[in-house]
Amino acid sequence: MSELLDRFGGLLPGFKDLVQILIVAAGLVYVLRLLARTRAIQMLLGLLLLVAGYFAARLLDLELIRYLMEKLFAYGVIAALIVFQPELRAALARLGQNRMLRFFGKMEEREVLDELGEAVERLTRARLGAILAIERDIGLDEYAATGTRLQARVSADILVSIFSPYGPLHYGAVLIAGHTIIAAGVILPLTQFPVADKSLGTRHRAALGLSEETDALVIVVSEETTQVSLAQRGRLERDVDAGRLREALAGAALAVTSARR
Repeated sequence: MSELLDRFGGLLPGFKDLVQILIVAAGLVYVLRLLARTRAIQMLLGLLLLVAGYFAARLLDLELIRYLMEKLFAYGVIAALIVFQPELRAALARLGQNRMLRFFGKMEEREVLDELGEAVERLTRARLGAILAIERDIGLDEYAATGTRLQARVSADILVSIFSPYGPLHYGAVLIAGHTIIAAGVILPLTQFPVADKSLGTRHRAALGLSEETDALVIVVSEETTQVSLAQRGRLERDVDAGRLREALAGAALAVTSARR
């Protein structure tokens, strides 16, 4: 036994080694949690598949494939910086922020639901077009950068004033994270898939586009018909009543709460 300890004792990690391992592990967990809230996690999985393919090519001695992938990796760092630029910027911005309190963190869930429900009701009565995106598990910071940053509590008065005619922000979307309006006048991506209903306008197409790229719940108020629509997971639900709207909002809150546990 003593001989084994003498021979392999130098390989056992010391106190400093354990501390360094814990720090690196905590950093990796933090980075993965940040990526998990964005579309970057899908690109990261694709990158891991490429790395696995490279090692498979080396094991099988596939010289052409190995050569091509080595050239790809040579310029991959620059490409990754360009592709992941929004996620990197958002991650750096989060370093000095407390992200523990998210959806319905400081404000009671019922109060937020009431404010959003009242805002939608007042918008329909006034025939004001609007689009509200409720953040769920995937962050919306990338899209918030296209509009005007706000840090305001969810309020029916504020939401109605944003979408009032002739206002500087009423043409874009409002992004809501938890109890906070984080941005207004936001430009959302239009859906890339054919839309069967040709009567759908830009707001509905933008709502579908965001719901295809993220898991956000998007509420659309039509100024022509005063109908309320919901877009989530690439599907559009039209002519939604107040009960169904509240149910969808409560479901979004429950999904985010479960994801945080």
